[in-house]
Amino acid sequence: MDSNSQNIHFIAIGGSIMHNLAIALHKKGYNISGSDDEIFEPSKSKLGKHGLLPKEEGWNPDRITTDLDAVILGMHARKDNPELLRAKELGIKIYSFPDYLYEQSQDKQRVVIAGSHGKTTITSIIIHVLKFFNRKFDFAVGAQIEGFDTMVQLSDAPVIIIEGDEYLSSPIDDSPKFLKYHHHIGLISGVAWDHINVFPSEEKYVRQFDKFADASPKGGTLIFCEEDPMATVIGSKEREDVLGIGYKTHPYIIENGTTLLTYGNENIPIKLFGKHNLQNINGAKEVLKKIGISEDQFYLAIQSFQGAAKRLEYVKENDSTAIIKDYAHAPSKVRATTLAVKEQYPERDLVACLELHTFSSLNKDFLKEYNGTMKCANVAVIYYNPATIAHKRLDPISKDDIKKGFNDPDINVFDNIDEMLDFLQKEDWTDKNLLMMSSGTFNDLDFEKLPTLLN
Repeated sequence: MDSNSQNIHFIAIGGSIMHNLAIALHKKGYNISGSDDEIFEPSKSKLGKHGLLPKEEGWNPDRITTDLDAVILGMHARKDNPELLRAKELGIKIYSFPDYLYEQSQDKQRVVIAGSHGKTTITSIIIHVLKFFNRKFDFAVGAQIEGFDTMVQLSDAPVIIIEGDEYLSSPIDDSPKFLKYHHHIGLISGVAWDHINVFPSEEKYVRQFDKFADASPKGGTLIFCEEDPMATVIGSKEREDVLGIGYKTHPYIIENGTTLLTYGNENIPIKLFGKHNLQNINGAKEVLKKIGISEDQFYLAIQSFQGAAKRLEYVKENDSTAIIKDYAHAPSKVRATTLAVKEQYPERDLVACLELHTFSSLNKDFLKEYNGTMKCANVAVIYYNPATIAHKRLDPISKDDIKKGFNDPDINVFDNIDEMLDFLQKEDWTDKNLLMMSSGTFNDLDFEKLPTLLN
C-alpha cells in the first residue's frame, strides 16, 4: 500500500512519545488524526506546528470510521475509552506504540537499549555519534536531544536505535514494551526494582529483563553492565549463539570540575559527569562498535555530546554554586545522581532535593527502597504533594513514614513547596551546590527563578 494512503488515528496523541511518532508519520506522508483529553507543552506547540493538534479536547467515537487503516493507542487512555471501543466494534487494527514501531522497522537492524536507569542517556549518545558521522539511522528515544527536532525518526535507514522501556505496552496490553521490538543487539544497563504498581514484587520485575535477554536471537548480541549485579546474572547466562559483552565504568579523571576520559595516553574532555554516566558511555561505545563506529571515531564524537534533556542539566552556575536538575526518581537513580554531583564537586557541600512524585515513590511499602539513597548529600530535602497522593488514589503517607523509609531522622521533609523554598532561601550558598531531582515539576516550580531565590 502506498504510504500516502495510510490513515492513522492516535488515541492519546499528546503523550511524550506518541506525539513524536505522530509527527514522524506525518513527515512520511501519512494522514494523521488524533485525540486527547488534555495536551500539555511541549506536545501542544509541536502538534500545532505540524497541523496535528485536535480541534477540541476530549474523546469522540465519531472520529473512528472505516476509512482508518489503523489506530495507535497511548498509555494515557483507559480500557473503556469510547474511541477504542468504537475501533474494536468496527474491526480496525489497533496497535500499541511499540507494536507499531516494530511494524515500521521489521526490515531494519534493531538495537534496543534497556535498563532501569541510563537507557535514555545511552540511546542519546549512540544517536549523537551516528549523527556526527552522517550515518543513516532511525530512532525512538524518551527525551529531547540537542540537534534533533523530534524524538522519533522513521525513514528508509538500515538501522533503528530504540530506547526500550520495561513498562506496559498499552492499557489493553500488559507486555513490557521492550519485548515488542525483537532486538538484534540488546543492552541492559542495570536492573533495580521500580513500577511497583505493575510489578508488585522485585522477582516479577527482574523476570522481564530475563525475558528480554532470552529474546536475543541466534547471531544476536547482548551487552550488559558488569558492575550491576542483576544485569551480570542475566547477561552472563549461556544463550545459544548469542554473543555476550560486558562493560564497566570508563576510566576517567576529574580536573577543575571537568571529567576527562582516559584513552591510551590521551585525556579526552567530556560534558557529562558521574560514575553512572561513565558506565553509560562505555555501554554506548560497545553498541557503536557493533554497528561500524571505531573507538577513535567514538572519542572524537563524544566530546560534543551535551547530554539528554533533564539529565544532570545545569540551571545556573557561578564560581561557588551550581544549580543542577535531574529526572532521577527511582532509588537507584537518586543514589547515582547525588553521588555524581558530590564526586564532581568534592570541595562543595551538596543540598539535594527530591520530589516523590511517581506511583512507586509515593507508596508507603516501597519507601524503604530509598534507604541510604541520599547519604552523599550534606543536606537532604524531600518534597511531596498530598494532592498527588490523593490523585493517584494511594494511602496517605506522613513525614515520619518518609524519614523511616529513607532511614534518616534528620532528613528535611516538606509537603508545601513554599516552605521548602523558604528553607532553601535561608541556606548560605557559598561553596554549595543545589541538586533538584524529580520526574514531576516540584509543583510547577519555575527553575529559571531559582537562582534569584538563592541569592
